[in-house]
Amino acid sequence: MHQHRNIILIGMPGAGKSTVGVILAKTLGMQFIDTDILIQERAGKMLQEILDTDGPDVFKRIEEETILSLHPRNAVIATGGSVVCSEDAMAHLKSEGLAVYLKIPYEEMEKRLKNITTRGILLLPGQSLREMYDERVPLYEKYADLTVACSGEDLESVVGRVIEAL
Repeated sequence: MHQHRNIILIGMPGAGKSTVGVILAKTLGMQFIDTDILIQERAGKMLQEILDTDGPDVFKRIEEETILSLHPRNAVIATGGSVVCSEDAMAHLKSEGLAVYLKIPYEEMEKRLKNITTRGILLLPGQSLREMYDERVPLYEKYADLTVACSGEDLESVVGRVIEAL
């Protein structure tokens, strides 16, 4: 892993990108960026609020603009689950780093997302969680430079596996 390269964490909502990202950044002495937090700062409201009041298209646009405005060096970047829906955002992120897919099975995602209605998850009108999962898996696989299975693992061992994979 050479200096100035970023590590981009991608994966389903609930996969642990933010939590793993913080520990990973600490362990590797890198900075940590959570794009969901940047989106909230940029919009001046919570993710769920953007989805509820402005809708999915506006949310996607803000997410894309937020990511395209990033030029980090030596950072661990936790992305929102929907980032892979934007080719431009992913091309931008991957030009500056390595995408690590934190992979969890559907059942585990469902278990972890008890707070789905407040979590700011981009579901299209009428789309079920299962449909969102099935639609995104091929995108995560397409963009991933590395895949780390996180099923049933505690965070420390996921971090260890990511570092090993790097």
